Amino acid sequence: MPDMHPRLKREEKTIGAMVGIYCLGLHGTRYMLCPDCAEVLEYAIKRLDKCRFQADKPNCANCPVHCYKPTMRQKVRDIMRYSGPRMLYRHPVLALVHFFEGFRKPPEFSGKKE
Repeated sequence: MPDMHPRLKREEKTIGAMVGIYCLGLHGTRYMLCPDCAEVLEYAIKRLDKCRFQADKPNCANCPVHCYKPTMRQKVRDIMRYSGPRMLYRHPVLALVHFFEGFRKPPEFSGKKE
């Protein structure tokens, strides 16, 4: 997406790195993601693209709107639980930025579409 905010581009890169670490570690893939992991990554990128908060969005765990389907949300949670500690070694800058952005205050949400 050429007009995507830099913060969302970084979030896309972070989730891509996490899915890659997870898929390599648990499914043994090296240069391509397995179909299940590719589906999760594609879904996560679509959700990022459609996020109503865009540049003001907090980490998904702190967001007042949970836009992931419950099954996908659990898959992403599992991926992050596995990949999070490994991100410090493989992608330390992305890991630290993601960690510190977890302290961002979630935006107010009125329940109405903006």
